[in-house]
Amino acid sequence: MSGGLLVAGTTSDAGKSVLTAGICRWLHRRGVKVAPFKAQNMSNNSVVVVGADGRGGEIGRAQAMQAAACGIAPDIRFNPVLLKPGSDLSSQVVLLGEAIDTVTAGNYRALRPKLAETAHATLAALRSEYDAVICEGAGSPAEINLRDGDFVNMGLARHAGLPAIVVGDIDRGGVFAALFGTVALLSAEDQALVSGFVINKFRGDMGLLRPGLDMITAATGRPVHGVLPFHLDVWLDAEDSLAYGRMLGRPGPPRGTEWLRVAVVRLPRISNATDAEALATEPGVRVRLTIEPAEIADADLVVLPGSKATVNDLAWLRETGLADAVLAHAAAGKPLLGICGGFQMLSRAIHDDVESRRGTVPGLGLLPVEVTFGARKTLARSRGAAWGQVPVGGYEIHHGYVSSGAPEPLLRYADGTPEGAVAGAVCGTHWHGAFESDEFRRRFLTEAARQAGRRGFVVAPGTRFADVRGKALDTLGDLVEEHLDTDALWRLIESGPPAGLPFVPPGAPRA
Repeated sequence: MSGGLLVAGTTSDAGKSVLTAGICRWLHRRGVKVAPFKAQNMSNNSVVVVGADGRGGEIGRAQAMQAAACGIAPDIRFNPVLLKPGSDLSSQVVLLGEAIDTVTAGNYRALRPKLAETAHATLAALRSEYDAVICEGAGSPAEINLRDGDFVNMGLARHAGLPAIVVGDIDRGGVFAALFGTVALLSAEDQALVSGFVINKFRGDMGLLRPGLDMITAATGRPVHGVLPFHLDVWLDAEDSLAYGRMLGRPGPPRGTEWLRVAVVRLPRISNATDAEALATEPGVRVRLTIEPAEIADADLVVLPGSKATVNDLAWLRETGLADAVLAHAAAGKPLLGICGGFQMLSRAIHDDVESRRGTVPGLGLLPVEVTFGARKTLARSRGAAWGQVPVGGYEIHHGYVSSGAPEPLLRYADGTPEGAVAGAVCGTHWHGAFESDEFRRRFLTEAARQAGRRGFVVAPGTRFADVRGKALDTLGDLVEEHLDTDALWRLIESGPPAGLPFVPPGAPRA
């Protein structure tokens, strides 16, 4: 086998990431050497990958998850271009793992040819090394205002000769109109690569859906390769927090007599919400994203997560009254955790001439440290211990660093260097992904429950994050095998788009 496939979608969050992961898992289980690829990702949910040269770089967490589905280590090349929004008008550009610029919609156009060239060359290299590369599109290929210069949707498919399938989320409603409209807005050259559809998140009677499947095939000349059912156990790293509902994860019932209630503040520029999602692998831990002060007051543990705009998000906390709720929570002696940008918000002061360029601003004053932003971003995989002997690992992505203060550390690096801070029931760390370390997560939650007065909460000693993640990936692989026409997918991956696919009017001008 030697080939590739583009998984496009009718909208953002239609199911491209999970379908790509499911196809990767299915192929991996069939013995295919497969890799994921997303030419350009816009997301603040990223992870640090260490290359063969020992240098750390960022890719989207969704691509790291897809790599796990393939049974391989994540590679910077799986997501060569990563855009990290810092505001509604600007994004940091990460190219092959390294931040190279901050752009607006206007000056992005000048940089786009370089990004496209890198993405095309990276995909070509991966296709020479792997039997199959499953590519994920971005947003919708029918965003006709963005088609000129596109190198992640049909522009990528055209350049690499990839067949494309389009996935639509039936849970949103209007899925047939979305599928038809997606094809009908593409140029004839792009339409020639769109080889079929997948419907996602179906629940109900397939007999009622069947006429619609037949009609969309008749209207477009393209088959529906399958219908994936809605499945509660499929919760995997999303590209951004908008893909999350209010509840993170699918926690099992408590092992003790009480639940532990965790409130995660949904910051406007939240990054790596997956840090808190890992807490929900523990039975009895209810994790919610919130912007409501009342839910902060009702929580046992409050988490201030990472942020791509620390100073601006801190100002938002104050404007919305959430800062007062967080301060009241801490004053009551209940546990409060800040992660990366959230940790920085808990400091006495933030000196930022880099990200927001607002100079010195007061923090929430709950931890005895000051934070200064440096021009160079820290990117690292880190290992160490907490409470003297509990092993913990994670990764770091931050411009800010502790510039003054000598607090009690939350963690220590393997060489003994202190990291983070603890003051009573308030703590913070720059490490993302720490709660994926099972013993550390259980110890942290046990301590948080004690501080919150939840004496009936008991952790489950056998919970392993890696097993929970692996089970979810296997579930995706099972869904692909059971509900999609895998013979048809195999033919597309191996042989490319079928000849003679009909044109669906009106189409877009030649692109």
